[in-house]
Amino acid sequence: MIAFDLECSKGHIFEGWFNNIQSFEEQNAKKLVNCPYCNDTNTRRVISPVSMRTSSPTYEEKALKSIDYPRLAGEIMDYIDKNFEDVGPDFAKESLKMHYGVAEKKNIKGLATDKEEKVLKDEGIQFFKLPITKIDDDKNN
Repeated sequence: MIAFDLECSKGHIFEGWFNNIQSFEEQNAKKLVNCPYCNDTNTRRVISPVSMRTSSPTYEEKALKSIDYPRLAGEIMDYIDKNFEDVGPDFAKESLKMHYGVAEKKNIKGLATDKEEKVLKDEGIQFFKLPITKIDDDKNN
């Protein structure tokens, strides 16, 4: 059974119990749901301030709980290492070259000062910063 908060056209709030939402909709369409205060049959569901979980967690919800975040971070860093050219402290300079068509566009990674980051932002160059994680080689062997 599911409890719904209902409201009649005169503003009275009351509770109704139904097998499911389809059951409520069918009964309401046949004017079988009426207000206990004024007997009005023009009723509608309203948002309840309380909600109850009526089902088991979905596969996606279970998967989110079982994510191994340290492993995921390691996989991301591994992908970046294999697919991005490290330009070191020339990151801002190389980004500007690619932005203005002086150099071919490619995936790069590197370092930039706060001042260089501001220049890149002012020029409309999108980038994002990743924290560098130190991977313990003893654990990976």
